[in-house]
Amino acid sequence: MTFYVESETDKTLPFDVEEVADKVIIETLDSENCPYEVSVNVLLTDNEGIHAMNHQYRGIDRPTDVLSFPNVDYENPADFTGIEDTIEDYFDPENGELCLGDIVISVEKVYEQSEEYGHSLMREYAFLIAHSMLHLLGYDHMAPEEATVMEQKQEEILNRLGITRKE
Repeated sequence: MTFYVESETDKTLPFDVEEVADKVIIETLDSENCPYEVSVNVLLTDNEGIHAMNHQYRGIDRPTDVLSFPNVDYENPADFTGIEDTIEDYFDPENGELCLGDIVISVEKVYEQSEEYGHSLMREYAFLIAHSMLHLLGYDHMAPEEATVMEQKQEEILNRLGITRKE
């Protein structure tokens, strides 16, 4: 697996963001039985940066906590059937990895929401990585039944890693 964490903000988190992202990404991929080596990019930004992206790409004029930019079009969430048929669209020709997409996180929102929800910064960050990874794997939460599935999967991933709300 290849993943990159890039930061364009001066605000930092008091733990190894790459290590936490690595654990959550791997657990998410394992839980969804991903048969490929993958690449994922993570960008840490501030409210101003994510606000601009949210406005540009979603037409929503406010900051958000996380944005997901999936590269793969799934027939059904985490259904890898037929992906190799479009190898030129989804796989890196140099290393053969499935390019899942990009995750953008507002570090300011991590601080705000960890305080609002009463859990650690690491738990909030890990939650946002898990949430976004599920989006990169084709899950969504627009309909109530979709939201229920995503919420359950997010909690299972974090619980298996021991990253609980009490963390």
